[in-house]
Amino acid sequence: MTTGACLTSGHGGHGDAGMRVARHASRMLAIACALAWVITTPARAAEPSSDEVAAQQAVAILQQIQTAARTLDYSGVYTYQQGQAMVSSRIVHMVDGTGERERIELLDGEPREYIRHNDESRCLMPSKKVVLIEDRRGDRFPGLLLGDSSNLPKFYQIRTGGSHYRVAGRECQFIELVPRDDARYGYRLCADTETHLLLKAQVVGSHGMIDQIAFNALSLGKQVSPEGLESSLKTDGWKVVQSAMTPIDLSKKGWRIPYPPGYQPVVQAVRTMKHGRQVSQLVLADGLAAVSIFIEPMGAEKGPRNGNEVASTGAMNIFSTRVGDHWLTALGEVPAQTLRELVERTEYVPPTQTLNN
Repeated sequence: MTTGACLTSGHGGHGDAGMRVARHASRMLAIACALAWVITTPARAAEPSSDEVAAQQAVAILQQIQTAARTLDYSGVYTYQQGQAMVSSRIVHMVDGTGERERIELLDGEPREYIRHNDESRCLMPSKKVVLIEDRRGDRFPGLLLGDSSNLPKFYQIRTGGSHYRVAGRECQFIELVPRDDARYGYRLCADTETHLLLKAQVVGSHGMIDQIAFNALSLGKQVSPEGLESSLKTDGWKVVQSAMTPIDLSKKGWRIPYPPGYQPVVQAVRTMKHGRQVSQLVLADGLAAVSIFIEPMGAEKGPRNGNEVASTGAMNIFSTRVGDHWLTALGEVPAQTLRELVERTEYVPPTQTLNN
């Protein structure tokens, strides 16, 4: 789940799984009949097992939630509770002839707005009078899925409850995702029974709920006005920063990064930061959870850093360490041990230089 932070902040990530059972039974045939069947009839592919059918149905439910977030017109206010902190945001999302349009306004703390048109996102920061442009989609709540979701049943037990609940005055269906290992958290979701839009999501650890995000008020369809997409901020004279990202292959650069089970790379790029400083970024996702790894060369001008310590806020954990002449920082809404093992097992082996004679 993500909560409205700029992409470079690493939130990201806040997402994108139980399945129905159907069992195939084969009849016993006499040997002669079986031989005749094999000879005269083309072989048929084996029908999926009951567990496979259930898995497919569970993934389909999650994909319906993701589709609703991208295709419906909706507006409302949602609150994100992370540890002891609570932040409310106003969202307006519409689809027109030009594609998806979205505006998110933070209602608590430092003013900030996010304006998205399809894959281009603009982060408006009044305190700095800066507009940060990202040419890459960054789905936020009520979006859910991150990367390939087809393998989610391998790593989560997905349960769809028969009971219905109410969130923001609307009836929703309960969905629970229980992790099959300790490399990820669990989730409790509630999706609108009429539209499949995600109304509430909780991140769950071994001791219960860690953080949650939910609509407090919601309007759908014709109740949504396009005027809500217009920013209230006057950005004339503000500095516009285009976030430069260049795709790379970190393995070819000498990095040996052990992906946690089920996590696959969705982004590998070099970012150009302030003063031309370059930082490599790797984003891993299992379909729901995401981890961002930042690799930064050490510079003589930098002061000492605190490494090998975990910082946590709600479900968000951060862990940093030194690998050779680089600092590695991993962050994500995953257990701290997942980050620690990932970073501490990462190796850097400089690639062999080719000499031209």
